[in-house]
Amino acid sequence: MLIPRQQAPDLTVDTLAAGRFRLIEEKPERMTLVCFYRGLHCPICANYLKELERLTPAFAERGVGTIAISSDDEARARAMADKIGAAKLRIGHGLSLADARKWGLYISASRGKTSIGIDEPALFSEPGLFLVKPDNTVYYLSVQSMPFVRPNFAEMLQAMDFVIKNDYPARGEQVPEQPQG
Repeated sequence: MLIPRQQAPDLTVDTLAAGRFRLIEEKPERMTLVCFYRGLHCPICANYLKELERLTPAFAERGVGTIAISSDDEARARAMADKIGAAKLRIGHGLSLADARKWGLYISASRGKTSIGIDEPALFSEPGLFLVKPDNTVYYLSVQSMPFVRPNFAEMLQAMDFVIKNDYPARGEQVPEQPQG
């Protein structure tokens, strides 16, 4: 289980236009927003990523870098980038299911074609959203077992303004004591 204020797992993926992404090498002013999405087959993901693409400059103004990552191959990732008009948002691809599990993402099996007529991969990860500080510690996380009801990016921007103004710490860092004996 990932815990705020602890080290994020290793994350290295290829991107469509920005070379190799290595989270440990990211040095944003404040944080890196890592958005794991289900893949090209998911119409909800496409709408969600369009919003992140639109708001990427606003995140950048607050010192937050953005990337969207799936286990899709390069061709499917490129199709998603084209679908959402990605120009500012980095799109990563080839996330291994082992790495998805390290991030606490849920894994689903294919149910065939989706409502938009695109086949789901045999196995793929469900959504997750993370804010990671430059020291590679987790600040915020949200992991979902379903594609629905995701964190709202506009609300997250408002929260970032509060976090910056008040130097608000990561919360949820308390780990339960392990039973002795």
